[in-house]
Parts: sequence; C-alpha cells; structure tokens
Amino acid sequence: MHDGVRLLTDLYSPVGVQRPPTILIRSPYGRAGVVGWMYGRAFARHGFQVVVQSCRGGFGSGGLLDPLGDEHEDGLATVEWMRAQPWYSGSFGMHGPSYLGFTQWAIAADTPDLKAMATQVTASCFRDAAYVGGAFALESSLVWTTMTAKLEGRSRAGALLAPHRTRRAVLSGRPLKDLDRVSAGRPLPFFQELLTHHGDPASPYWKKRDFSDTVQRVAAEVTMTGGWYDVFLPWQLKDYAAMRAAGRQPYLTIGPWYHADLRHGRPANADALAWFRAHLLGDPSGLRALPVRLYVTGADEWRDYPDWPVPGVSQRRWHLQPGFNLGPSVVDSAPDAYRYDPRHPTPVLGGPVLIGNSEPRDNRRLEARRDVLVYTSPVLTADTDLIGPVSADLYVRTSRDHTDLVVRVCDVHPDGTSMNVCEGVRRLTPADVADADGVRRILVDLWPIGHRFRRGHQIRVQVASGAYPRIPRNPGTGEPIGTIGPMLPSDQEVFHDPARPSAVLLPHV
Repeated sequence: MHDGVRLLTDLYSPVGVQRPPTILIRSPYGRAGVVGWMYGRAFARHGFQVVVQSCRGGFGSGGLLDPLGDEHEDGLATVEWMRAQPWYSGSFGMHGPSYLGFTQWAIAADTPDLKAMATQVTASCFRDAAYVGGAFALESSLVWTTMTAKLEGRSRAGALLAPHRTRRAVLSGRPLKDLDRVSAGRPLPFFQELLTHHGDPASPYWKKRDFSDTVQRVAAEVTMTGGWYDVFLPWQLKDYAAMRAAGRQPYLTIGPWYHADLRHGRPANADALAWFRAHLLGDPSGLRALPVRLYVTGADEWRDYPDWPVPGVSQRRWHLQPGFNLGPSVVDSAPDAYRYDPRHPTPVLGGPVLIGNSEPRDNRRLEARRDVLVYTSPVLTADTDLIGPVSADLYVRTSRDHTDLVVRVCDVHPDGTSMNVCEGVRRLTPADVADADGVRRILVDLWPIGHRFRRGHQIRVQVASGAYPRIPRNPGTGEPIGTIGPMLPSDQEVFHDPARPSAVLLPHV
C-alpha cells in the first residue's frame, strides 16, 4: 500500500490460459475457506484469474482494521499493483457480497479498467443502514463488530458465537456504550465510533466512507443481487436508481433471502459468471432478456421486468380507520393511543438483521401488547400483488419531542397467523414540527415489498414506538445515544380523520 503496509493476496489462475481477464475480490474475512473455494477456485475453473486479498488488519495483512475507512486508498493501490504484473491483461471485474461489495463501490468511479461489477446484499454507503430512520441499528452493529473482533483473533468458534453474545449483551440491562464489553469482552472501536457519529451524516468520518455520490460516475457494467429481508436492500435500490438516472442499465435480482442467507450464494455466483463472461470475455449468451428479476413471495414465483420500480404500479392509500380497521376510505374518528415505556421496550419479532435468520415470523404475540396498535383490512376477495416502495404517512401527537415510530406490514393468513412482510422506523426530534394542536405529520419509509396477499388473507399494519433490540430503546430525553440517563415514557396518539388521514401507501400491480 502507499503507506508501506503489505496486504496478503492470493492469485488463482486457470491452467493453460494466457493473460485472461482478472476478477478482484477484497475481503475482511480472510482468503481461504468459503472465499477461496466459492470465488477463487470457482471462477478460475471458468477461465478467469482471481485475485483474493485480505483487507488491512486481518488474516495476515498488515496495519489495523479501520472498518470502511481504508478501502478507497487500499483498493486503488491494489489496482496499481495489478497493472504492474506481467499476468494482468488490462481489464478486470470485481465480485462479492456485503463488505466485499462495499470495496467495489469504494473504487468503482476512479478505476477506468474496471469493466464489470457483481455486487450482492450491499450498498455504496452503510451509514443510513447503521442509523436506519435516524435510529441506530443496535443489533446489527453490535453483532458485526463482535464477530470481526473474534475473527481478528482467528477464533472461528468465537465468531460463530457472535449472535449469542450479542443477544446476551442487549438483554443484560447495561448502558448502550458498555454493550461491546459484554459481547466481546473489551471495547470495540468501531462500535464506539458508530455511537459517537450518530446523528451527524455530514461528519468527515462518514464522508470518508460514503461513495453514494460517485455511483452516477461508475462506467463499469453492474449487476446487483439483493434480498427482500436484507438489511441493505433500500440503499442497494438507491444505487440502482442512481445508475438509471445516469442513463445506465444495471441488472437487478431480488430473491426471498436475508443478509446471512447462504442460499443466495449459488444464484449470485451463477449470475456473476454470466456477467463476467459477457463483459470481460464478450460472450453475452448467458444474460437474461430483461434486466430486473424479482421473486414474488406469497405467489412463490420469479418474474422478469424491464425496470424498478416495475411498470404499472400505482401507490394506493390504505387508511387507518376506527375500530382498528384498515381500508381505502377515510373515516372520521377519534385518535388511537398507547404508551411507550423504554424501561420495558416494545420488542421485535423477525425483520432485517445483519447476522441471523430474518425470514418472516408470526407476530401475534407482539400484536397482543398494549404498546402496539394493530389495523387490519377486510378479508381479500382476490389475490393482491404489491411490488415496489412502501411508506406510511402518519399524523401523530406525542408527549415527548424525542420518540420513535415503527411501522410494520403483515400478511394475516386464514388461520390468524400474522407474518411480517416489511417494516420501517423513524426517529422523531424537535425538527419534526407540530401544528397548533401539537400534531406532527411523519413519513416513515418501509422496506420495499414484492409480495402477493392471497385471496382469503388480510393486510395488517402495526404502529409502535420500539423494536428492541433491532434499535435501542428511546429514552425520550434527546440525549446522545450511549448516554446514561433517565428513561421517560411517552404517550402517543395516532390520528385518522379527514383532516389528518393516516395511511400506509402500498404499491399495487
């Protein structure tokens, strides 16, 4: 590297092929095991050279791991090194999921010989996923920092226990700033930095780690694989939209997967191989006809489309109604109310998390709580396909300026099972101005959806103020996260009348 640090790098080469195109993979998780077999050997067998590199500070590479912070300079230095090697043919591609995808975006706009990218369950910036809706992705942040801390010590068993250690930490009752000590046995610098830089998206810390502004300048051909239950999906789709706005046509695949779901590895590798054959070897025979492929849950089928959002979608308002009903019309009624007590935070069942199974779960136990409002549609008389962005437009009055809103959409089956489909969170502050009656209009962005609500099912919407430990409890004080202080309950009112028509906006096909 430019500062003299050496990064250990393996080269896989196909036998008998002279100077084939190169695929670069930069990983903080080592070069052997799954990375070596799934990527190095697999792509070399198909005629590509594969460079697999351990990122700074891990698995023998020098320096100290500064998560996300060195990937731009180290990636460009690695490309410079490749250009000087006799086996380099003059063009290359990049491949990999999650952090391995971030290392692609970190250099993509500044590397003219990068011709193709295959990214999976990733985004060009992780900031908004860390501070989802202005809250803090506590569970995902703590489990990743705990896992990587154990990887640094080469303790694979310790890394595999990271979800268990994280769960133990968040249930310990210890202050937020001490949870890394409980989960990993010592302070974790990246976890503490996430706490420190919460609420400051313009900070130099995140500016160094944000490549979303460069996406429109990327000239490489890009294919993206995501999952409906992945923590990075909303921001992966922003990268897709940025490329489309720049006149480019990336490919997009969204399956019924979560972030740590190994099932997306095989199709992602197959798509990547076809992508690299097309754009590095000039053989487009393996590419599909339409660029967008989506798995529609509930219908249990794959569908191909020319773009995202898919053509023919209309956003329709499903209004919260009296009697905890949900429907297309506005009905005049008094607001519904609940109390959120951070000393007994509203839990979460299912939903996107970085490590662990994020598939839908039955939410009936959660819906029985007094701090969760539940609105349910009539039984559907026909199959209803919803594919696209989802949001909630809520009119709320709260007893505290600082509080959270959590909105979740569920599919209620004929037997009463209520399976979560998508959700979103929004942290409220005094910047969310109230009217003369103290009512604030709040927009909550939910995860996008690709789901069929079958005939005989019902659409359900939950409104709450907690999703613990997905996000930390909101103490109601406005103090920086990690601060030790009082926990103040908040009384919430949700309005649904003609002047304040709270609704969830669903994308009907």
